[in-house]
Amino acid sequence: MFRQSTFTEDLVAFLVFCKHYGIHKAMLVSEQFEKIKNIIVVFLMVKRGKYQQSFLNTSLFLLVFAIWVAGPIIAEQNPLVGNNIGQSASSGLAVISTSSLANADSTATFISTKPRDTVITYTIKSGDTLASLARRFDVSVDTIKWANDIEDDTITAGDDLKIPPVSGIVHKVKSGDTIYSIAKKYKTDAQKIVNFPFNDFSDPDTFAIIPGQTLIVPGGIPPEEQLQYAPAQLAPQFFAGQKGSGNFIWPTTGLITQYPVWYHMALDIANASSPPVLAADSGTVSYAGCIGSGYGCHIIVDHANGYQSLYGHLSSIGVAVGQGVGQGQTIGTMGSTGRSTGTHLHFEIRSGGSLLNPLSFLQ
Repeated sequence: MFRQSTFTEDLVAFLVFCKHYGIHKAMLVSEQFEKIKNIIVVFLMVKRGKYQQSFLNTSLFLLVFAIWVAGPIIAEQNPLVGNNIGQSASSGLAVISTSSLANADSTATFISTKPRDTVITYTIKSGDTLASLARRFDVSVDTIKWANDIEDDTITAGDDLKIPPVSGIVHKVKSGDTIYSIAKKYKTDAQKIVNFPFNDFSDPDTFAIIPGQTLIVPGGIPPEEQLQYAPAQLAPQFFAGQKGSGNFIWPTTGLITQYPVWYHMALDIANASSPPVLAADSGTVSYAGCIGSGYGCHIIVDHANGYQSLYGHLSSIGVAVGQGVGQGQTIGTMGSTGRSTGTHLHFEIRSGGSLLNPLSFLQ
């Protein structure tokens, strides 16, 4: 006898049918996909050289285009590339910052140095003049003329010129020469020869020199252009231990025998009568003592406003470390101790470990 199926049995049978139907269709789709994939792989393998070459060519073109567009912008903005390198190398000095004195209107110039220690040879180019070369190498026109025995202002493209490292004379030492006779010959001061850091001496204590060696003689210029009087304000203002005003007075009287230059950022003031040395501003003595070379007997005054002043080559010291001094107070006596060739005061102004140009501060 035929039995009629129930709804539940029909539903189960339907689901089983759907399962087998779905598996069958999925197998068919998978087989078709494998066939298509194999065709695509074969096609790509055959054509890969063509597409690779196109890709590389396109990438190279884009790279060149990017360099062509962005290169000038990068060179202009970067201080280490382009024309800035040449400009930096052609100058011995560069102003890098200015600083205002505390409670004063004066400004201080910080110097960044790129020293030249020897004479260089320069080949003259079209358009060069003695004046343009002097500006480029930061020396005087006369210095170039003296080094090359030039009597007029005419120079010829293609010729070689000797360019000294600083304004002055390049001297080849002869038998019997001393730094004093050389200084006298070239109307300058022996201390300038000693101060130039690249001059060598066979005996650093006596400044002995050897025939045949070359000396740079800074400041070898006519006497009338060489010396000026340095007026000093001698009236003391006693405010011992107080913070400095930032206004510096001349520390002594005498003749300026060396002005501040990149290798000697200080004033040398000479006076054979050994006058008193005064505190240029109020402050506290942070050093007072003697060493066998360099500054010799010297004093450093801390002005408690970011500045210090140094007084070198003294013959006597009249203050002690920790003592407060007032502007204009006598602190020592001019002398010739340490690396010195004659009685003079070596005067420095410092800030944050940097030497500043004293002429920017003195009243």
